[in-house]
Amino acid sequence: MASFYAMRKKPSMVAILLLLGLLFSPEHTGAQSLGVCYGGQGNANNLPTESEVVSLCTTNNIGRIRIYSPYTEILQVLRDSNIDLIVGVPNDSLQALANLSAAADWVQRNIKDYSSNVEFKYIAVGNEVNPTSETAQFVLPAMQNIYKAITDAGLQNQIKVSTAVDTNLLGVFDPPSAGAFSDNARPFIEPIISFLVSNGAPLLANIYPYFRVKYNNQPVPYALFTATEVVVHDGQLEYRNLFDALMDALYSALEKRNGGSLKIVVSESGWPSAGGAVETIENAGTYYRNLINHVKGGTPKRPAKAIETYLFALFDENLKTEEIERHFGLFYPSKQPKYNVNFN
Repeated sequence: MASFYAMRKKPSMVAILLLLGLLFSPEHTGAQSLGVCYGGQGNANNLPTESEVVSLCTTNNIGRIRIYSPYTEILQVLRDSNIDLIVGVPNDSLQALANLSAAADWVQRNIKDYSSNVEFKYIAVGNEVNPTSETAQFVLPAMQNIYKAITDAGLQNQIKVSTAVDTNLLGVFDPPSAGAFSDNARPFIEPIISFLVSNGAPLLANIYPYFRVKYNNQPVPYALFTATEVVVHDGQLEYRNLFDALMDALYSALEKRNGGSLKIVVSESGWPSAGGAVETIENAGTYYRNLINHVKGGTPKRPAKAIETYLFALFDENLKTEEIERHFGLFYPSKQPKYNVNFN
């Protein structure tokens, strides 16, 4: 071994810097690909101020935030924070923003006025819109209008326009290679896929193994990344966790609809800590810790790249209607961490 090392040339400083750049690029580290979802003051009456929220994120090395509606207090404190931001368009605003002038005004007030020092990354036009609902018809027009306004403002290379969907759009998800959109979902999602492909934007997707445990009887270890054996054999691909299976089923569905070039950004994923039999502190902590570690890599279908993922959610939200929905917080409203989670 000594003679081997003696024969090696001392690496140049340029080579060292190139190597460090490779190792710590966003595709090779989990920290840059990880964010949190912040519902804002409307979902709870006991949360810290927006300034405290941003400080909490900075202290915990959280470099990305998703908010569900823009408002002055949060946008002001995000100035010069260097925190990447997903801004949501609420579902009840979609019909109004299907009007071009209304969309231009929305972009001016909520995006352009802050764009010099707020790090906008994506605009999520709607969240989990049911493809059979009255609202569904307004999603694509609102996306198109917001994109035009973003382009007119010269921000189209900085900010991508998308929408956040859930895996209920899938009519088939097992095995992952058979993943396909349901008949009801296809008329809704196909033109959106075309829009995303043409504009180089990712699809935002809320991926919840928890709900597949709750409503589809999937095994808990498979959902918590704790299964010790392969659960699903899919040709040459093997699946030990449900998160990967859901992601790859969605990728397969996209490929079948000319969306094979799209990247999926996981815009929500989480596990509640109370409200039922599997909703425990132990399970939730296990899920978040394993998810954070897991998304540093890819899925069996799309390996070796970090998965940009937003954990749901920053705080417990006591004004939510359903009991389970109140307990997804990574932190208590006191700002104390609920779990031993390392975001770095």
